[in-house]
Amino acid sequence: MLIGCDFSSAPTRSKPIVLAQGHLRGAVVVLDRLEFLPSLTAFEQWLQQAQAWVGGFDLPFGLPRELLITLGWPLDWQACMQHYAGLSRAEIRDAFAGFCDSRPVGGKFAHRACDGPAGSSPSMKWVNPPVAFMLHAGVPRLLAAGVVMPGLHMPPPEHNKALHQRVALEAYPGLLAREILGNRSYKSDDRSKQTPERLIARKDLITALEAGQTRLALRLKLTHAQRDALVDDAKGDVLDAVLCLVQAAWGSHKHAQGDLLYGLPADLDPLEGWIVTA
Repeated sequence: MLIGCDFSSAPTRSKPIVLAQGHLRGAVVVLDRLEFLPSLTAFEQWLQQAQAWVGGFDLPFGLPRELLITLGWPLDWQACMQHYAGLSRAEIRDAFAGFCDSRPVGGKFAHRACDGPAGSSPSMKWVNPPVAFMLHAGVPRLLAAGVVMPGLHMPPPEHNKALHQRVALEAYPGLLAREILGNRSYKSDDRSKQTPERLIARKDLITALEAGQTRLALRLKLTHAQRDALVDDAKGDVLDAVLCLVQAAWGSHKHAQGDLLYGLPADLDPLEGWIVTA
């Protein structure tokens, strides 16, 4: 089973965590169903289900090495994540703001090596979008569930074998969307910005995915009802989950061809992690 996850650090019933579940049939990614999780507790419960999957999760799995060295935090990934999980959001914000305050305009944030190729926000950003808090909410829960995180974390062998069949990859839907749309926007949480132009962009994005017109060489298979749901979701959360699903499918296909890192680069920084397909 394949999973694409549009994650939120503060999910609600009106803005839930969205899971797109599907499978790979040759070079075709079939969307099977959508699931909506209204709380982090619901996300934890979903992670505890005994089922094998490869998932693409839209949240950062690591922090910039430069930031961690400056702050004096652990430089071992698991130890760093344990330290990070023990901090409050206010403590994280204060530590990161202090780091930024000492740096010149235009270079306030530290970046991971994958940010350039992926075009992603720095994982230390705590606003617009608050990806630092997404990491804080998501990664400890993935760790607690015993999932494999290629290049970063392999659960100890005493874990149930079934747990080893659950593989989490860091995904970023904006990377795949930009390949198709360039700088055209396809979504907004602001109702006043849910324009006809963004609606057309969503239709163009979905059409290109269905035709396999990306470098991933995978085609997306949707029912008419699913296509309508993706088009109608002006916030883009469901579409983002599906983009993550396609990225997870690419990683799963690479693994099936013998790549133990699911398409991630062999020289990735084991502290920072990497975004699949970047």
